Amino acid sequence: MEVLDQLVKTFFDWEAMGQVIPEMFAVGLANTLILAISSGILGCILGMILAVMGISRNPIPRWIARVYTDVFRGLPAILVILLIGLGFGPIVRILTGSTNPYPLGIAALTLMAAAYIGEIFRSGIQSVEKGQLEASRALGFSYNSSMILVVIPQGIRRVLPALVNQLIGLIKESSLIFTLGLLASQREIFQIGQDQAANTGNLSPLVAAGLFYLCLTIPLTHLVNFMDKRMRDGKPVKIEPDEAAAVVGKGA
Repeated sequence: MEVLDQLVKTFFDWEAMGQVIPEMFAVGLANTLILAISSGILGCILGMILAVMGISRNPIPRWIARVYTDVFRGLPAILVILLIGLGFGPIVRILTGSTNPYPLGIAALTLMAAAYIGEIFRSGIQSVEKGQLEASRALGFSYNSSMILVVIPQGIRRVLPALVNQLIGLIKESSLIFTLGLLASQREIFQIGQDQAANTGNLSPLVAAGLFYLCLTIPLTHLVNFMDKRMRDGKPVKIEPDEAAAVVGKGA
């Protein structure tokens, strides 16, 4: 029982959680969402460029996209964040005069997200039937116009669940930005919990941070499942009363 009591006191001290939750709401939640959404949007832009390069007829862009994807998908996230934030930070400081590590954190998350999102987009585009491209070319569209107006939009629609999954990953990976030493007003959920845990010697604030991440990611996970089911089954057809009566009459 002593071990169980110690576990409860260390990880489930509700008083310690209550002390840190208001600051997580006021400061951490907004910063976590800013980091995840900003890097997600920028990652989608860069990822689409990589996807187009990956399906290019020119081998040089294909090779560049392949190397980029392999490197940033293979490196640990914490290493990329430290490399961008601490390695290139002094260079950025000299060029811009800014000592703010926040944009560097977004840049690091963007570079990692783009490697995954680029592959998601590429697989979506390549899943579109070749007949779609051939039909648009037969209607007089150029190859580029056919890709931009016909193929790519269909490919994006098919991978929407995977993109939401990537956003979930970015929300969790934003917890690693604390290694760059953000200002007090820039701290995300995890760093607020970690600072409070360090000050009190109790790990319950980290559990509170975990509960925040669950509240963010579980609804998105169910959204992914809903989108995936909707895309597989199609939109349900609503039968009007007159149509229903006609169907019943035919059956009789």
